Amino acid sequence: MSRDYYILNNGRISRKDNTIYFCDCEGNKRALPVEQVDSLQIYSEVDLNTKMINYISRYDIILNFYNYYGYYTGSFYPRKKNVSGFLNVAQAAFYLDYGERLYIAKSFIYSATHHILRNMRYYKVEQELIDLILMESYNLESAEDIQTVMGIEGRIRKTYYRSFNQILKNGYTFNKREKRPPKDPVNALISFGNSIMYTNVLKEIYKTQLDPTISFLHEPSTKRFSLSLDIAEIFKPLIIDPIIFSLINNKRLTKKDFMYEDEICYLSEEGKKKFLSEFENKMTTTIKHRKLNRKVSYRYFIRLECYKLIKHFIGDEKYKVLKAWW
Repeated sequence: MSRDYYILNNGRISRKDNTIYFCDCEGNKRALPVEQVDSLQIYSEVDLNTKMINYISRYDIILNFYNYYGYYTGSFYPRKKNVSGFLNVAQAAFYLDYGERLYIAKSFIYSATHHILRNMRYYKVEQELIDLILMESYNLESAEDIQTVMGIEGRIRKTYYRSFNQILKNGYTFNKREKRPPKDPVNALISFGNSIMYTNVLKEIYKTQLDPTISFLHEPSTKRFSLSLDIAEIFKPLIIDPIIFSLINNKRLTKKDFMYEDEICYLSEEGKKKFLSEFENKMTTTIKHRKLNRKVSYRYFIRLECYKLIKHFIGDEKYKVLKAWW
């Protein structure tokens, strides 16, 4: 089974014969079995050559690049093979049909809200905060435009973030969401985790015939794969937030795992390793799927969401968004 490989040390990736190698700055060399590599997640300064890139393209290996602070900057994707003009036209038609677009956009927020409430109930936060989110979710049903849906989503998430101070332990507090830049450990963890979620969703979209630039909740734009942002709404509270709560509350992350520079807070190399290890454990965890009647990993749940959208676009089956039942 192919898997993601994370590179956090500076060095060079190159091809020799039918193998690719990573060699760090101290001369330590590691073979990366090309047939078992799904993607390379590069968090450090790494040299590449075209010989290696041409070779990994034959195996559909994706390169995702992250900046000094660990936030996503871009990707190398091999030439897309799963293409369908028919599906592209159908996907665009559902975007242009405002009623259809609104249904899909609402579906993403219904799922996100379900998983948010799941977290809040698990950690037994105040019922008052849960009731506020339930009230907003009721308003979602009558929303008649995307702007209203986005407004409801924003208020739900703001209320959800208020509950973090009831969830987090060991001296961690959370006052407000700050993205650019994150200024405290909790914001740093949210930004780091959401960045990973975005690239993993994009990777699963790439393996299907969906067009990642045609989205429904987030406005399609130039220079971004906005469908990834849409689908990530489902999985951020399901995957990323529980990882953050677990790492903090179980003291697997300490204050030493965070660094500060020019008012920017970010994870140290050791902190990134801890988060990425927990993320991989989560993504490979399997759940018995009620409809497929077999075990499915969290990673594959993302792919299944893509397939459900495809079926919706081609008129095969109405889209029913994921709501975790386990």
